[in-house]
Amino acid sequence: MIASQTRYAKSGDVNIAYQVTGSGPFDLVFVPGFVSNLDSQLEHPGWSHFFSRLSNFSRLIRFDKRGTGLSDRVAGIANLEDRMDDVRAVMDAVGSKRAALYGVSEGGPMSLLFAATYPERVSALVLYGSYARHPTLSDENFLRQQIESVDRLWGSGEFLKRHFVPDHVVTDLSLLARIERQAASPSAVAAIMRMNSEIDARHILPTVHAPTLVLHRSGDTRMSIDAGRYIANNVPGAKMVTLSGQNHMFIYEPEMIDRVADEIEEFLTGSRREIETDRVLATVMFTDIVESTKRAAELGDRQWSILVDNHDKVVREQLARFRGCAIKSLGDGFLATFDGPARAVRCASSIVESVYSLGIDVRIGIHTGEVELKGDDIGGIAVNIAARVAGIAGPGSTLVSSTVKDLVAGSRLRFEDRGRHALKGLPEDVHVYAALHGT
Repeated sequence: MIASQTRYAKSGDVNIAYQVTGSGPFDLVFVPGFVSNLDSQLEHPGWSHFFSRLSNFSRLIRFDKRGTGLSDRVAGIANLEDRMDDVRAVMDAVGSKRAALYGVSEGGPMSLLFAATYPERVSALVLYGSYARHPTLSDENFLRQQIESVDRLWGSGEFLKRHFVPDHVVTDLSLLARIERQAASPSAVAAIMRMNSEIDARHILPTVHAPTLVLHRSGDTRMSIDAGRYIANNVPGAKMVTLSGQNHMFIYEPEMIDRVADEIEEFLTGSRREIETDRVLATVMFTDIVESTKRAAELGDRQWSILVDNHDKVVREQLARFRGCAIKSLGDGFLATFDGPARAVRCASSIVESVYSLGIDVRIGIHTGEVELKGDDIGGIAVNIAARVAGIAGPGSTLVSSTVKDLVAGSRLRFEDRGRHALKGLPEDVHVYAALHGT
């Protein structure tokens, strides 16, 4: 988690909380969308990694809008002009005369207006999942439904999960719930939505002359890609990059986090700096609960959550027993590494047997190869192979690559030949074997 101290800037009579990280050659102001909380965002590994990436090539300036997060909770919700004043106050407080703005979702209209109003203070503009006029909140029926949803769900984590990351299984809602509660009250959220329904910045787009990058996901369920296209088509010289996926928030998707950071870095610096990585030989394991979506539907959210928690506990216990390192939870499984393939195979056998007592079948894929160490994450072709091998494993089985089988000679482990398979995205067929459990 990146470390940062919270300070306050005066914007009129209102205190605006901000944090500064990094010491790059230029300033980048992160203009949050919807609601935020500087501290709780950093507790989320996805947000923390993303902000770390941005602060690697810039001096990153983040703030909570008035009425949200750590800033003063004021009556009502500020208009775009007040929000512009808040950005200017924060920039003045940190001595930033000119900065690039990164506006997320509802932070986009204000960023567009700021760039058009204060061109001397904006070096470039990046917009993610944003709009000039909100395509759905402008409909009164939809707005009413959203506010009713806030009344029912806000503070539980369910609102952000359902509306911002619908294409990801969030098994632990506690962090999202805390982000919701610490970001804004339900009434403040409703007021923000009402204001957003009234925003229309379409007419100022031709007056924005800062270099502009528009990032938008092709299937964004929260914000139609047409909203991003409208901005790109009407801001002079704007560049648009379409990203795959449906989630409005990408913080649960490590590859997308780095993709967005890469696009921003390349646009603002002119190049994508290679992230320094170490390369080591490791045995990579993917575990996956079989038919997790079907089981979740059968059990219901509460019982499924309890079952997944028990599964996670069992898997972590077995990883610790066999000196495995849990890289990350995948919602219905784990990505882990081992310093030896035999321990990985034995651990897999123990996991399969242990979770069976919970009424769960898992499938496991294992491969040994060179991996890239990226902070707390890993990457490289070895990771892809292990994932693809896991994908063709059957319920209650462990498949390994021929590399693993060849490296465990003398371990008394036994395998059954399952032939060669053409795996998606891999240039060559992979020879796989089924580990015979109980050996």
